[in-house]
Amino acid sequence: MRQLAILALLFSAAAPAQTPPTAPAAPIPVVKPAAAPVADANAIRVLLAPEVETTLVAQIAGRIEVLNASLGQPVVKGKLLVGIECGESQARLRMAQAELAAARDTLTGKTGLKQLNAAGDLEVSTAQAAVDKAKGAVSLGRSQVAYCSLNAPFNGRIARVYVKQYQGVNAGAPLIDLVSEGPLKLRLNVPSLYLRQLKVGTMFDVAVNETGKTYPAKVSAINARVDAVAQTVELEARIDGKHSDLLAGMSGFARFPFTP
Repeated sequence: MRQLAILALLFSAAAPAQTPPTAPAAPIPVVKPAAAPVADANAIRVLLAPEVETTLVAQIAGRIEVLNASLGQPVVKGKLLVGIECGESQARLRMAQAELAAARDTLTGKTGLKQLNAAGDLEVSTAQAAVDKAKGAVSLGRSQVAYCSLNAPFNGRIARVYVKQYQGVNAGAPLIDLVSEGPLKLRLNVPSLYLRQLKVGTMFDVAVNETGKTYPAKVSAINARVDAVAQTVELEARIDGKHSDLLAGMSGFARFPFTP
C-alpha cells in the first residue's frame, strides 16, 4: 500500500499543470475608406469673364504726376486715370506751332508778291510746302502731348494697378488692368457630341462656387472649330438678368438638360 501511495504521488507531480481557458480576443475594427463622391458626368467647368478687359500701357516715357486709380475703383469712360509729366512734349508742340505761324506768314507774303509779279510760282509752292510740313509737325506734337494723359476707354473697374505716383516709366510699361462693367460672359468647353442638340440660345444652369447659387444662362456663341485632340468645342454664354454678387474670375459648373 505504501508503494502504491508513493507511485500515485510521483504520477501527480509529473502530470502537466492545466491552465485555465483564456477569453477570446476582441475583434479588431476595420476602418473602411470613405466612398469618393460620384462625379457628375453632366457638370462642365465654366469661367466667368468680363465683356471687355484690357491692360493700359504707357505710350511715352516719363514720370507719373497723377494717378487716379486704386484697386476695385469704378471708373467712367473718359476719366483721367494716369497723367505723365509732359514738359518736353509740350515744348516741342509750341515750337511746331511757332514754325507753322512763320510758314503761314511767308506763304501770305509770297502770294502777295506773286500778284505783283514779284514772285514766281515756284516760290509760292515752296512756301505752301513749308506750311504743310509745319502742320504735320503740329499734329505730331499734339499726339505726343495726348500720350501724357491716359483716360478710361470704357466704363469699368480697376482690376490691378502696376505703378505708383511719381514713379518713372518707359514707353510700353503696363500701368492698369481695366475690366468692363455689366453682364459677364461665360467661357466653357463642352464635348463635341453636344453639337447634336446644342445651338445658340440653348438654356442651361450654372452653379457658381463662390456664391453657392445657381443661375440660368443661355448659349450666345459657338466656336466654328472643334478641338480635334480633346474632342471639345468652345462656347460663350450669358447669365440672364443682373446679379451684383457675380464678379469676373469666379468659376463653377454648367449643367445642360441633355447628355451627349
